[in-house]
Amino acid sequence: MFTGLVESLGSVHSAVLSSTGTRLSIATELGPLNIGDSISVSGACLTVIEANGGRFSADVSRETLERTTLASLSVGSLVNLERPATLGSALGGHLVTGHVDAVARVLQIEAIGEAASMRFEVPRALGRYLAEKGSVCLDGVSLTVNSVTPTTFDVMLIPHTLQVTTLGRLVLGGSVNLEIDLVARYVARWLEYQNGPSNP
Repeated sequence: MFTGLVESLGSVHSAVLSSTGTRLSIATELGPLNIGDSISVSGACLTVIEANGGRFSADVSRETLERTTLASLSVGSLVNLERPATLGSALGGHLVTGHVDAVARVLQIEAIGEAASMRFEVPRALGRYLAEKGSVCLDGVSLTVNSVTPTTFDVMLIPHTLQVTTLGRLVLGGSVNLEIDLVARYVARWLEYQNGPSNP
């Protein structure tokens, strides 16, 4: 479980295709990592399989490659990194699982002083999980939704977020990993059972 507060940027050292997906090697100043540790890589929860000094490796399954932007990573690509929260950690963002729901596309970027307002396109099936002033996770970054339509939502990025995450490098038409709010997911599922034909 993560909080959506990026700890560090990492840089892809290598991306090697395998029979089951891709093995990523990422250079980072995040600090010591152990084999078996979970780590959020631009919003996708991966497992550390090798750790050596300032670099770690993780296998990315075909399923993850198909549902995220990780398939587009190449040597030198920057990624947002976060280690999992521990009991007693400050919950500065919101509860994030690292299970990416879809890829969202950048529709609009508007500079507002040193900040930026961005609009993203979301698959219609996921629009119901987004709410004004609710939470959303983009490339592993916890953000507040400013406004929504059935297929779009807007967020405001403060200067600090633009500087210390990959979101400040987004361009029109670019893509990000989207994870909807965990609470919204379960509320919607509960309502389905309450209102559905299978309800006794």
